[in-house]
Amino acid sequence: MATDYIRYDILAQAALRGVVRTVLADVAKKGLPGEHHFKITFATVAPGVRLSERMRGQYPDAMTIVLQHQFWDLTVDDDGFEVGLSFGGIPERLAVPFDAVTAFFDPAVQFGFQFETLDKQAAEEPSAAAPRPVAIEKTEATLPAPAPPAVPAANEKSAGAEVVRLDRFRKK
Repeated sequence: MATDYIRYDILAQAALRGVVRTVLADVAKKGLPGEHHFKITFATVAPGVRLSERMRGQYPDAMTIVLQHQFWDLTVDDDGFEVGLSFGGIPERLAVPFDAVTAFFDPAVQFGFQFETLDKQAAEEPSAAAPRPVAIEKTEATLPAPAPPAVPAANEKSAGAEVVRLDRFRKK
């Protein structure tokens, strides 16, 4: 297999993290539209994640937050977001770099995606492995199957070529 010097896997994940950034920045400016709300999972041990020791003790590896009714002071920049949330009645301020986000889901429209964990070394070296696609989940509304191509009748001309039946070549 050819070496992927372009690293499409990393580019695709960066683009999807850009979707998260754009959506959160819009919500920070205008609030949540309609019934939209978000479940965001992130690695609590990732560089740049800021949360209290109490929360880090409860969620040593990963944490899922919900941005719906009770969150405040959402700020978004190029690298991540900060938000105020209440956990067990205690207000907390979290800072999450986009690189720490492992999943994003909007239950209102059943849309979300999950990110792969890429270590720093793998991200810096070209990969000879098979591409690692980003999983995109669409749970309720599915796209219709593509229509089958029109098949011309036997011996009918199609775009300058003749369609022949394989039966012509079989021994009888």
